[in-house]
Amino acid sequence: MSDANTEIPKSLLKKMDRRTFIKIAAAFGAAAAAGVAVSYAMSSSAKGRIVIIGGGCAGISMAARLKRMLRQPNITIIDPSTLHYYQPGFTLIASGVYDKDEVYRNQSDCIPSGTNWIKDSVVAVDPDKGRVYTAKNGFVDYDFLVLAPGLKLNWAGVEGIDPANIGAGDAYCMYTHGGAIKTWQGVQKFVEKGGKGIYTDTYTKHKCGGAPKKICLLTEDLSRKRGTRSKLDFNYYTASHELYDIPFFTPRLLEIYKDRNVKLNCNVRVKGIDTAAKKAYLERVEKIPVQTVGADGKKVSAFKERIEPFTQSYDFMHFLPPMCAPDFVKSSGLSWTEGKLARDGWAMVDKETLVHKKYPNIISLGDVAGIPTSKTSAAIRKQAPIAARNLVDIMEGKAPSQKYDGYAACPIITDYGHVLMCEFDYSKKPKITFPLSLLDMSNEQRVAWLLKVYVLKPMYFYGMLKGLA
Repeated sequence: MSDANTEIPKSLLKKMDRRTFIKIAAAFGAAAAAGVAVSYAMSSSAKGRIVIIGGGCAGISMAARLKRMLRQPNITIIDPSTLHYYQPGFTLIASGVYDKDEVYRNQSDCIPSGTNWIKDSVVAVDPDKGRVYTAKNGFVDYDFLVLAPGLKLNWAGVEGIDPANIGAGDAYCMYTHGGAIKTWQGVQKFVEKGGKGIYTDTYTKHKCGGAPKKICLLTEDLSRKRGTRSKLDFNYYTASHELYDIPFFTPRLLEIYKDRNVKLNCNVRVKGIDTAAKKAYLERVEKIPVQTVGADGKKVSAFKERIEPFTQSYDFMHFLPPMCAPDFVKSSGLSWTEGKLARDGWAMVDKETLVHKKYPNIISLGDVAGIPTSKTSAAIRKQAPIAARNLVDIMEGKAPSQKYDGYAACPIITDYGHVLMCEFDYSKKPKITFPLSLLDMSNEQRVAWLLKVYVLKPMYFYGMLKGLA
């Protein structure tokens, strides 16, 4: 960065070990790293074969917690990954804050000791038989299942895109590690040369919904710091009818976009990208009120979609593909069958207990869970202790005792040095944690930047994945 006050001391990031994390976390207050309190003083004698599908944030957090809660844990994790990525760090790679090697660990170092790891992919589940089928290792039977495989990036949902060649034609997506690395290369070229930038989200539920906003604002801030802002034109397209749907935080975010001349376009979806011609094929989707006549002869109000296709040329583009549950979730009968969560196959779970609505020996959390909250690691941090306690309750023959209130957090980075830390629950009301509750969190804060850049990553590896935060 050209502004020395915003330069990130990466030496500190690289040396951040457990001791350093504890010191920093203490400065922010013990409550900030504690999460939902779970007492391990009285471990359970309940027994059963537990299979956890997914070795990401949700799956490993659950395994670590269940190990402490059960005297004789029998836990199998099924996951094909060699590396474990701290995915919230992808935005910071894409904006030059983190180096590319700072966001992952070997998966073997993250899997809790004493659990059985099957390094394989799941292709099907038979919930009536209690059986999981893998691609290479046959099947595994279970008594209790934790469904936490994450989600699927549906690249085919954007015509003209090859996920193996992200960055071609200056069309980027930072939702993979390689994509984040390429995005930073593209951001620097765009800031230097100038031109028209297009930033989009997608029409499905997607993980880290604030990420497209972050990379847009960080690129704009970088151009100001490097003195090239006048050469750049910023355009943000959202498939939603508004920029953000959490009323407490939305006014300030709208002010930032207006003050920094980032043009906002709502109700727009990406249909395809011609990377050779550098053209984005977009659709403006509007809901038009109509009246129909019901079976009883009475008029019924409804809406129909009106789609207006249009094309925009670009010099830099950051886009999101649509997202959905992994294929095996829907084909195994674990998805919602009706309602707005059914289309993309999200798992049919109770939004408070996280227990499957049809199969009470299945718990689901994380990105795959069909619940009305944001898909973020902060949400998983609150879900995991509740899901673990409820699973042990079920194993003991009891009713689930804990309820999840929909807490999620989205740290929207507004510039190099400030974050609008959005924390909320199912009601979309602010649910600000201590010590941030001592500040005016309706505005971006420096302390939230310090939390985002320096604390959350070590808390993830040393806290969440250990079942401690």
